[in-house]
Amino acid sequence: MDSSSQDRNLPASPRKLQRAREDGQVARSRDIGHLAVLGGGALTLLFLAPYMYGELKLALGRQLTFDAAVVQQSGSMLDRLQAMALTGLIGCVIFALIVTTVAVLSTLASGGWVLSLKPIMPDLTRLSPLAGLKGLVSKKKLAETAKTTFIMFFILALAAAFIHSTLPSVAALVMQPSVAALGTMFEWLLTGTGLLLTVILLVALIDLPLQNFLHQSELKMSLKEMKDEHKESEGNPQMKGHRRNKAREIAQRGSIKAVPKADFILMNPTHYAVAVKYDEKTMSAPRVISKGADLLAMKIRDIAKANEVPVLQSPVLARALYAHAELDQDIPASLYTAVAQVLAYIYRLRAAMRGEGPMPGEPPQPPVPPGLDPLQPKASPLAQPNPSAA
Repeated sequence: MDSSSQDRNLPASPRKLQRAREDGQVARSRDIGHLAVLGGGALTLLFLAPYMYGELKLALGRQLTFDAAVVQQSGSMLDRLQAMALTGLIGCVIFALIVTTVAVLSTLASGGWVLSLKPIMPDLTRLSPLAGLKGLVSKKKLAETAKTTFIMFFILALAAAFIHSTLPSVAALVMQPSVAALGTMFEWLLTGTGLLLTVILLVALIDLPLQNFLHQSELKMSLKEMKDEHKESEGNPQMKGHRRNKAREIAQRGSIKAVPKADFILMNPTHYAVAVKYDEKTMSAPRVISKGADLLAMKIRDIAKANEVPVLQSPVLARALYAHAELDQDIPASLYTAVAQVLAYIYRLRAAMRGEGPMPGEPPQPPVPPGLDPLQPKASPLAQPNPSAA
């Protein structure tokens, strides 16, 4: 069954969420931006208005003061006009920078930083009428339409109530002094702006979780999509084997720190090195705590000699342990006897170094069971004896 015909009822995987984010698809609330721009602009005007009013008053006082010398110099009029324009431009730039900063911060707070050019890249599928019709009846579009309609009617009702409550006071303004009338109008402006920002704040608090829910719903996956993504992430057997080998190599490099704790090192003689440790109080069997090949084997050997850890040449056993023993795990049971012989030699060597016995002879070369040495050729079926021939 095609994935498009299946119900997408599974939550989006972290990988799909990451891909969507890279494509510029994140859950953002536009109402958070509206609230930030309107609120930031209103607060900026509220705090800067006294300063800007004072500066404008001083500038007008200077520029509208004329004397005989100024009147005779016609070029000074242009200079005064430029000075006034510069004063207004500086005020506008300061206001724009503050509002822009607030808008950017609100966008980052609602959806984080996303740098993607894909949303603005040309896409011919957007010209498809069928795709456009599907977009008009999508869950997200319907939710946006319902929200916008609610906001419009709510603001209209609130504005009507506000105008109805203040309308009787409008006629009285003509009877008040200019300063008092301007103060009353300023209070009305503050009240209306506060009511508008309160409405947008309530809508933004609802819209933020709503956008997150709609975003998660759009990215839901079907069972087939989940399986396909799992196969893609796992890769083919060759890639999995490559990753496994890389992980094993990294683990071996990290295990070098444990070499000074080893009881002995087995080598072959330059290609492989295996560090073995056994503590009868905490271990049920000897363990390989570090191993490596080629240059890593040489490094293990050098660290062992620097820390006075015995280094023995036992090519067959070293190869078998390197191939079949895992790091920090008990060695295979089939190699117990061979490793026990080496351990016994190490114990006699330590006793001799303490003056508690004679020095042992040559290090043992214990055999390993057939099939454990990776370099041992496997017996051909043609070479096996035929029981019927007897």
